[in-house]
Amino acid sequence: MGDKKWYVLRTAGSKEKKAKEYLDKEVERSADLQAIVDQVLVPVKKEIVTKNGKRKEVDRLLFPGYVFIHAELSPELEYIIRNNIPNVSGFLTEKTGANATERIPVPIRDEEAQRILGQQDENAVRAADVEVNFEIGESVKITDGPFSGFSGNVEEIIEDRSKLKVVVVIFGRKTLLELSFTQVTKE
Repeated sequence: MGDKKWYVLRTAGSKEKKAKEYLDKEVERSADLQAIVDQVLVPVKKEIVTKNGKRKEVDRLLFPGYVFIHAELSPELEYIIRNNIPNVSGFLTEKTGANATERIPVPIRDEEAQRILGQQDENAVRAADVEVNFEIGESVKITDGPFSGFSGNVEEIIEDRSKLKVVVVIFGRKTLLELSFTQVTKE
């Protein structure tokens, strides 16, 4: 038996997770495939997105359109992936042969695989990143807290604390308020 390497599969747009599910099911059904396939991976990064004053955690694909598989490539596995797995168009390949017409799957370098796996582990351990949907100078409306209903302009964005500094006119005077991303919405 040869050694296992990481290969990259091309998938249809936004179908990475479905392709992974189908491939996992196919591997579960066959003892032969279980022996040669170690892992199927869709690298994602967890982010917190604030939209309309609501925060939610989302998974962002690190490599849209691709699924990674750690396996010992055999003709049977190659046939199953190319012909039986929906949403997968095939492997990342290179042309070989005298006329450069034969296409063979090419594994990624071990250093590259370790970098991708390291990124995946780092994302699992680290708190989710916050996606900022606000810009300095942008007009916002306060939706929560004692100043609910007031409007103002974003003066400063403090990403690491998920806060905004907003200038609001109260009783004819400009007042600087520090608010969380969830307390405001764009106007």
